[in-house]
Amino acid sequence: MEKRPRSPATSLMTAPGRRSRPVLRVFAGLLVAAVCGLGTVSLLTPDPRRAEKPPAPSAPGAAGALGAVTAGTPASLPGLAELIADRERLLRGRPGDARTWAVLGAAYVERGRRTADAADFPKADRALRTSLRLRPEGNTDALDGLAALADQRRDFRTARSRGEAALKLEPKRWTTYPLLIDAYDGLGDYRAARRTLDGLLKLRRSPAVRARAAAVYWDRGWREDAAAQLSDAAAAATAPAERAAYLERAGRIAWQRGDLDDALRHFEAALRLDPDQRDAAAGRARTLASLGRTEEARAAYRQALGSRPRPEVLLELGELYESLGRLGEAAEQYGLVRARVRQDAAAGVDGELVLGRLEADHGDARSAVRRLRSEWRRQAGIAVADALGWALHRAGEDQEALRFATTATDGAKGGGVRDALYAYHRGVIEQSLDETGVARRHLELALRTNPAFSPLWAPRARRALDELAEPSMDDAPEEVETEAEPPAQPVAAQVAPVPPAGGGAARPPVGGPPAGGPPRAPSGRVPAGPGAPGRGGTAGGPAGGSAARTGVGGSGARAPGPAGTRSPR
Repeated sequence: MEKRPRSPATSLMTAPGRRSRPVLRVFAGLLVAAVCGLGTVSLLTPDPRRAEKPPAPSAPGAAGALGAVTAGTPASLPGLAELIADRERLLRGRPGDARTWAVLGAAYVERGRRTADAADFPKADRALRTSLRLRPEGNTDALDGLAALADQRRDFRTARSRGEAALKLEPKRWTTYPLLIDAYDGLGDYRAARRTLDGLLKLRRSPAVRARAAAVYWDRGWREDAAAQLSDAAAAATAPAERAAYLERAGRIAWQRGDLDDALRHFEAALRLDPDQRDAAAGRARTLASLGRTEEARAAYRQALGSRPRPEVLLELGELYESLGRLGEAAEQYGLVRARVRQDAAAGVDGELVLGRLEADHGDARSAVRRLRSEWRRQAGIAVADALGWALHRAGEDQEALRFATTATDGAKGGGVRDALYAYHRGVIEQSLDETGVARRHLELALRTNPAFSPLWAPRARRALDELAEPSMDDAPEEVETEAEPPAQPVAAQVAPVPPAGGGAARPPVGGPPAGGPPRAPSGRVPAGPGAPGRGGTAGGPAGGSAARTGVGGSGARAPGPAGTRSPR
């Protein structure tokens, strides 16, 4: 006789009137366990420490966004909108689902990051805290989401505590590591950031990990390594939004290196893949401004700003207007920066850094110092060190300013990051303190790193460097008497120059320049007029000067970077 298939055991209750002895024995066992205090709830509900599989979304775009959000990779804006709507619908029927609340919170964080709309952050906070309340133990999903939220709000202490708690629960959860790296960077703990990256690389080698490694390498001054990691990440990424994000970061690195054509190609490629990639739109606008294509840059800035402008981008546009002499339009943008920072602060975002930079250059420098001192006490990253040093300089406190500017550019403190704006700030502060040699070196470094790092500040860097140029005796007034030429050297000293070992340019003969060269100045230096390729002095120049220094765009030995900085590769 054919056997009837068993029905799945979906209930402890049988049909009325047919209760079997095994079922009665189960009820009896459960009753005894309850009476004896053995915790029968764990037999009927899932272990809260066990990861739950998120319900599959009904929309294809939501499915892609869910995969991206849970894997710590960039998601598309349409996909995020579908995912948020899908999770909200699920929670109306399942309000006690901690995992779904965590996914919803993470989706809000990602959308707020992508759109620069801080209004999503309070929603994310409520969703993630609800998840943590429903499952207070072992809820790494909620802890990760809260760490990501804190990073976006620039609350790096909270991000560190949440991330470390998540990593303690699941040491091999790789998505926590990038969140902690961001937190350590914001707090100025660069050793911890590097240590965390080492741990991440032992766990996983994905495009997202390569992109995260690139940021750490850049901060260490490993420019070629950073570019290579981003190139590999973009090539290996499959989703358009993810690949566009890595192309945008590659464009940012190319721009920071002064490779403007390459930067523009990367930004435009990112926008073709993902038109909603607003960071790429801002990068494109910045690059067009650096190329001198100002009208195109203005249009690109309007596209990048949209209806939810990012304060940093508003500040860039204001400085572009100021560089063009359009001071009224610049002032309007600066007012919008202040308004936007206030709006974001209501959503929990710390905007003191960008506001301090704005006030230092275009407002009240004393106010900038107060804001940035407080920020430095809370989170001492190199961006804050640079901004505070510059604000102190603008407020007339150059000695203290130099301490912070040195921190921002010192490889032992900041990791060796090569940032043209930081080098410019330090050079100007040193110039104010009459430290001519090192001031020239850092101004040259700024313009060599990126000759067009700002439409407003790069021209000022060139003017400051021109002021530090060695004076030529050809420019001396006629009534000024000059010292007589030094006596001729013995014939034995006037030998032909010997090339250094390994080839290279010949050194001048002992006792003076080669025949036909420029006359020696009274100070013992070879004069370098405005058109000379090298502005620096030779050995015997001013204290702190380089023995073989070249001007911007000149040839010869490169001026050394900040102390402790690894040479760019």
